[in-house]
Amino acid sequence: MRYNKNTHSPISQSPNPLFTLIFALLFFQTAHSASVDTVSIYSAAMKKEYKCVVITPGMYKKATAVPVVYLLHGHAGWYANWILRVPELKTWADEYQLMIVCPDGGFNSWYVDSPVDSTVRFETYISKEVPDYIDAHYKTIKSRHGRAITGLSMGGHGGLFHGFRHADIFGACGSMSGGVDLQPFKKNWQISQKIGDTVNYAANWINYSVMTLVEQKPKDSLAIIIDCGTEDFFYEVNGQLHRKMVGLKIAHDYIERPGKHDWNYWRNAVQYQLLYFRKYFNNHG
Repeated sequence: MRYNKNTHSPISQSPNPLFTLIFALLFFQTAHSASVDTVSIYSAAMKKEYKCVVITPGMYKKATAVPVVYLLHGHAGWYANWILRVPELKTWADEYQLMIVCPDGGFNSWYVDSPVDSTVRFETYISKEVPDYIDAHYKTIKSRHGRAITGLSMGGHGGLFHGFRHADIFGACGSMSGGVDLQPFKKNWQISQKIGDTVNYAANWINYSVMTLVEQKPKDSLAIIIDCGTEDFFYEVNGQLHRKMVGLKIAHDYIERPGKHDWNYWRNAVQYQLLYFRKYFNNHG
């Protein structure tokens, strides 16, 4: 503090404008930036707890209810995959004013209730137990019009699989580089451990594929977005799915652009999908 050299009394000073601006910006950023929490969600179906990342936007505290995007990881991934690889999710949660929930889907569950392994119930977990927990503990829009689900690779299969099978829960669904047809990949990613071998359980390879599920349109309309890179090993099956859905007159957005099966592609794709879901929420709010 400065003093008057004659009276030794303190001299009032105006705050430094630059300091004031920096403080205001830091305060605004802290008060209005997204939060990332890790919670444990118990599965009664599997009698086990799994961790889950929950991203809430900065406006969450003042909001009455917030829509939720459920974002699924790929094969060999885990609940923290997305936030570690794409920290920009926090920015987009703020920008689009929505929650992002990243549940654990196991190492290779393919997000199904396994017909051959009774301990694997990830369809029940993802489409019932996780949304029930999130709705009970957060200020969410508790209807299908406030929920969307998507994911990458195995999670892309999961996003469409759950969207079509549980359209009463999710009003919108998507896929990024999704394994939308399991049949061409019978020796890959331990799929047979979850749906059975190709001889004794041949029908499962058809019935558990999104390629087949789209033939059974849910009674509730779905907003659907599909995205895949042209250098991706799932590119051909995604193109086939797109053409089949066009033939079935199932409305959807289909995007293909140069890219491989990697995080560079998904980091770009997920922002487009979040924007797509934000528009869906706006139209059904």
